[in-house]
Amino acid sequence: MKILLLSVFSIMLSANIAFTQPDDAYIKDNYSKYEYQIPMRDGKKLFTSVYVPKDQTKKYPFMMDRTCYSVAPYGADKYKTSLGPSPSFLHDGYIFVYQDVRGRWMSEGIYEEMTPEKENHKTNNDVDEGTDTYDTIDWLLKNIPNNNGKVGVWGISYPGFYTTTSLLSRHPALVAASPQAPIADLYRDDAFHNGAFMLVANFDFYPGFTNRQDDKPTQRRGGRMDIGTPDGYKFFMDMGNMRNTNVKYYKDTIRLWNEMLDHPTYDQHWKDRNVLYHLHDIKTAVLVTGGWYDAEDLYGAINTYKTLVKNNPSTPVYFTMGPWVHGGWARGAGDHLGDIDFGGPTGPFYREKIEFAFFSHYLKGTELDPPKVSAFETGVNKWKTYNTWPPKEAEEKNLYLLPGGKLSFEAPEAVDNSADEFVSDPNKPVPFIAGIDAGMKREYMTGDQRFAERRPDVLTYQSDVLDKDITIAGNIWANLKVSTTGTDADWVVKVIDVYPDTAKNNQWIKENYLAGYEQMVRSEAMRGKFRNGFDKPEAFVPGKVTPVNFELQDILHTFKKGHKIMVQVQSTWFPLIDRNTQQFQDIMKAKVTDFKKATNKVYTSKEHSSYLKVRVMEDN
Repeated sequence: MKILLLSVFSIMLSANIAFTQPDDAYIKDNYSKYEYQIPMRDGKKLFTSVYVPKDQTKKYPFMMDRTCYSVAPYGADKYKTSLGPSPSFLHDGYIFVYQDVRGRWMSEGIYEEMTPEKENHKTNNDVDEGTDTYDTIDWLLKNIPNNNGKVGVWGISYPGFYTTTSLLSRHPALVAASPQAPIADLYRDDAFHNGAFMLVANFDFYPGFTNRQDDKPTQRRGGRMDIGTPDGYKFFMDMGNMRNTNVKYYKDTIRLWNEMLDHPTYDQHWKDRNVLYHLHDIKTAVLVTGGWYDAEDLYGAINTYKTLVKNNPSTPVYFTMGPWVHGGWARGAGDHLGDIDFGGPTGPFYREKIEFAFFSHYLKGTELDPPKVSAFETGVNKWKTYNTWPPKEAEEKNLYLLPGGKLSFEAPEAVDNSADEFVSDPNKPVPFIAGIDAGMKREYMTGDQRFAERRPDVLTYQSDVLDKDITIAGNIWANLKVSTTGTDADWVVKVIDVYPDTAKNNQWIKENYLAGYEQMVRSEAMRGKFRNGFDKPEAFVPGKVTPVNFELQDILHTFKKGHKIMVQVQSTWFPLIDRNTQQFQDIMKAKVTDFKKATNKVYTSKEHSSYLKVRVMEDN
């Protein structure tokens, strides 16, 4: 393992590349724009913008971005103000390709959210994103002059999904691809987290994500709904139940929203939209990128990488995780999130030393080959490199919830039925942030949890003051023993870094605030009825001790000497996730009167132990 130090020199070099013109002026002076309707094998045509270097004395590779968010501006005389993942690509010289995917904007066809991929294509009408990518690449190679026969694809979020599906084209000219924050399994990425519906994020998204019901190209854009208040907590409480999203607001006009409400379990609808099943026989070099604080598609980045590595052991697969929100690596400094400082710019380092190096190596044959795994270690703010993720050096350990609110790597000794209980009231749910916000405030991912600790419906477990640094590297599994007086319950687990009272403020904080700060490091929810499978909900037996196990995803975080580790457990997290009625039923069809209080318990005895399974780096 090597440590990559962010030296002042490298930061300044990547952040202040000496380009003499603004990007928009440089593009018009050095690139010619063309627009095409590229035919697919079933006869549909996809709108594609191509920016070609005016200097035709050499051959260039393609850099392609396929998107459902529009390739605007439309018109051969109207140019984008930036091209490629970063200015480094623009000035190095590539043929840039932007395409509206099938059924979106100016492309023909009917749009499907996360188009189901087909393993076998028996007729020309068996099309998916893989075949559309293949047909596009084939057309580009034959029709765009002075290309070097190599294609790279990149994209963030939904375009990240289309980048992943480009791998399924298995076109020999596709030599490099970078799915960034890719949606991988729509159920577990965006719609539901372990069965709990991601309410505020989806409610905010789908009004603007309008889709056509016909085959007619359009430049029309949808708009986000104005909820009329900055207080999302109050808005969603006043809304009442999930049925009221249509009764009061959408009026059954948003097909994709209704698809989520109609499929609360992991049925075939969702299985068809899990691209991970198809990631085999991949020859293309892949750079998967994600952010530790990506509130939208953390699952997608981590599991796309792990699946590719497992199923394609001889393929070069790279992985980068930094201290970023959704897409944060592509813009800005990436030097802090909310109150938390990351010690300097991280975005420019990624864009120049990892992303640009990766594509340059595979598309132009340079020696700029980045490390296989580059991960930013939060807590101590260092870049680390590994050959695999999680690091092989990480040792599995159990972090136990103990009686009296204690947290320890030592197992409980009490043989009695010790447990901590709280009353969960879905009509007075625990908020997910301390203040108010109309949407999903991304800063919640590192937010101070002292407000939650003070609530009687949040259980808190805390370690002693650490006498040495403890680094957790890899995924975290919650293994809870619980009971409820209801027949269903949500279980939210938060892993928290507690700062000492001597902690000093950083440049992002004006008041004496970091002393005693409870920084959330990782968190996740689990809808309890799905504890034995997302496709087979099962009621709780009231009062019966029941195991509930679920994954909190990966971290690379050092809890520093003098800090404490804290775990919080609660059953509401509003309006980040929807409210559970705490009765075994289809919550999407619940009435306002169905929401009931319940007394929930977390057991901490030797016989019924609750713990987190973590991976600890002893020598970091």
